[in-house]
Amino acid sequence: MGGLPVHCAAVSERMITVIGAGLAGSEAALAAARLGVRVRLHEMRPVKMTPAHRSGNFAELVCSNSLGGEGELQSKGLLQAELRSVGGAIVGAADASKLPAGNALAVEREEFSARVTRAVREHPLIEVVEGEVTAVPDGVAVIASGPLTSDALAEDVARLTGSERLSFHDAAAPVIAFESINMDVAWRAGRYEQSADYINCPFTKDEYLAFFGALEQARAHTPHDWEKLEFFEGCMPIEEIARRGVDTPRFGPMSPKGLDDPRTGRWPYAVAQLRQEDREGRMWSLVGFQTGLKWGDQKAVVNLIPGLETAEIVRYGVMHRNTYLNAPLVLDATLQLRADPTKLVAGVLAGTEGYLESAATGWLAGTNAARLALGLPAVTPPAESMLGGLTRYLASANPKGFQPMNVNWALVPELPVVLNERTGKPRKLGKREKRPVMFRRGLNAFMDWAAQDVGLTVTPPALLPAAEPESLPALG
Repeated sequence: MGGLPVHCAAVSERMITVIGAGLAGSEAALAAARLGVRVRLHEMRPVKMTPAHRSGNFAELVCSNSLGGEGELQSKGLLQAELRSVGGAIVGAADASKLPAGNALAVEREEFSARVTRAVREHPLIEVVEGEVTAVPDGVAVIASGPLTSDALAEDVARLTGSERLSFHDAAAPVIAFESINMDVAWRAGRYEQSADYINCPFTKDEYLAFFGALEQARAHTPHDWEKLEFFEGCMPIEEIARRGVDTPRFGPMSPKGLDDPRTGRWPYAVAQLRQEDREGRMWSLVGFQTGLKWGDQKAVVNLIPGLETAEIVRYGVMHRNTYLNAPLVLDATLQLRADPTKLVAGVLAGTEGYLESAATGWLAGTNAARLALGLPAVTPPAESMLGGLTRYLASANPKGFQPMNVNWALVPELPVVLNERTGKPRKLGKREKRPVMFRRGLNAFMDWAAQDVGLTVTPPALLPAAEPESLPALG
């Protein structure tokens, strides 16, 4: 059972329910059991299979075998380290099933899933119930039913949270880090001098034609058979719009009407607009640029947009069927439903994108569900941690057009301004300078919180350096 330690507190007679034994649900069940709370875990497979899954094992990986990049430069590396420090089951099973993959945490799929399945089924505090759940149960419960939540359960969750609170998205747009936008080219304004809520990237005719040509040649993701996509006009991928003619984007999402370029005083030939995604304004999504392009081609196309030549994409556009909540309208950062705080949501249903993110929100939801069952308040990880940044984003993002999010460095606070010792002016730090410091800051904050506020035994992961600087070294 390498990589799956279990440290149970005194066993409580209290019980919670977990729906779904994917990565989020399995992690939630094991996290709650670790705190001594009994768990009834419902999984509809193999009684009722989905088109995406191939076995009845838990935490089955269906699209990739990677849990993201490792190391101090990677946002997923920080989230992995946070979960390792508290004995997270999913990252532990991944470490024990790891395959050579450079700087990525890739696993042997069947071994990984088998390890998680054994850990859950053999745990004395977890009862596995096979069969479909069609309604939200009474009592404290974690809903982690995944992107292919059954119709009956989805309808009941929608009833609980309010109508129009469940979304089914076919395509999502790329999200850009604000610090990587060239504001010497782009400018903030609304159409016809309305409030400056958008960042505008102007095209000349030649720039637009070069962009359009690259868009025509870009390769699209081919969805799985179970992703039978029928696009709505309001959610049409940009590459599909472009197939209707060279001027179609210019009269649609890239219309320049009402946008006077401050450099020329005239409307540009075309405009790409970005809309603020988070409260702090560190992430901006491309309006009307839903896409299913392959990520390499997607980056090349985005970098042809004036002002985004060196843009950092913190979330690529994706195209697949997901069932998820409009999290900012219905979830708190503890992952509790505002309509019923005894119900918590984790994984894709909570508005996350990615295997690791599902596992991490499962860990927090399971931990908080156990605390509620024990009469303790739910808790939220610190903002400096990657898990805290993610759950705060889910609770506070712009609900208009909300799309699932994966972890990225824009979710956590920036470092304090560092002055150049020679000039006294602020110095812009490179990724290799600031991200290891943000990594250590976040991991230390998470471990302190887990030990002091949650009462867990914390083990610093081997990746953490023995000596940690209090702040950035002097930069001259």
